[in-house]
Amino acid sequence: MLALLAAVGALVVALLLWRSFAGQRIGVTSPPRRAPIAPDDDPDFLRQLSEQQRKRRDEDL
Repeated sequence: MLALLAAVGALVVALLLWRSFAGQRIGVTSPPRRAPIAPDDDPDFLRQLSEQQRKRRDEDL
């Protein structure tokens, strides 16, 4: 029973060490995360907005 507890404990310690040092590998980089685009910075949103303004302006004339 003591050997089983020691094996489980060693496995847990090994897993914790592996998880703590996994992100610090040399030469391995993750791609930078892109920030979400706010609606007022979104090119499609701005294009649709300008099209709507043009349509309203054309209807008023």
